[in-house]
Amino acid sequence: MPSIDHEIYLDLFKNRPSLAAEMLVEALDVSLPPYTQARLAASDLTEIQPAEYRADAVVLLLDGDRPVRVIIIEVQLAPKAQKRFSWPAYIANSRVAHGCPADLLIVATDPTVARWCAETIEIGSGLFLNPAVLRGDIIPVVTDPGEAARRLELAVLSAMTHGKTEQGAAIAAAVLPALQRLDDDRAKLYYDLVYHSLTEATRREVEAMMKGYEYQSDFAKKYMTQGRAEGRAEEAGHALLTVLQARGIPTPDAVRERILAEKDPERLERWIAKAAVASSVTEVIDEPS
Repeated sequence: MPSIDHEIYLDLFKNRPSLAAEMLVEALDVSLPPYTQARLAASDLTEIQPAEYRADAVVLLLDGDRPVRVIIIEVQLAPKAQKRFSWPAYIANSRVAHGCPADLLIVATDPTVARWCAETIEIGSGLFLNPAVLRGDIIPVVTDPGEAARRLELAVLSAMTHGKTEQGAAIAAAVLPALQRLDDDRAKLYYDLVYHSLTEATRREVEAMMKGYEYQSDFAKKYMTQGRAEGRAEEAGHALLTVLQARGIPTPDAVRERILAEKDPERLERWIAKAAVASSVTEVIDEPS
């Protein structure tokens, strides 16, 4: 099942189909033919084959009514070996379906994943695929309010990628006013994505400017609050292991895995308190998982 982060990135490209073409040209120096329209196409790239090939999204560039380029968008958050076999199939099947050249655009903001995605794929018969990878460091920094208003999805992507850098405040100042012209649901989601991507200091500036701020979209209320709880649990799990190590209490691998898999931060915090006085790990973890 796709993760929340995967779906967030993908929605930005679906909401602005031309964003894929813009990133290929502006960030990756890929030459594209002139086009008058960019629209989403079917993402099912299956031909007469036993396996199904479904890309994350497919954008079709048209010059009038004539297809001139297909852009296949894949959001990759972790290496997945099978993709190196399916990606060439996406391109081949798209060329057949639309009768024009096809490009593969992989969105991989994590540096390690991006390096894996960019590795050359040997197809056979002297053919090779060198995927175009949109890394975090080449995503444009949008600080101009006019550009943010013209290309909202790019501005939100910029905030998600660079919001925790020293440019985060300038990005937020550019993008937040531009969101006022959106429909209510999309504006709430984009506000939340930008706010969530900022440092604590910049968030306080936004809260002061907006006289307080709370997550507005149902999506963010559910998933970002959940994400904070997971982050708190992860911190507590590592803190517990540190306490056990400092006190010289042996911690078998199975117990370490259980601690790091625990998602309830309150339970972990109870375990930390017990670890301060316990003589064995069984005295700490005495509750059913």
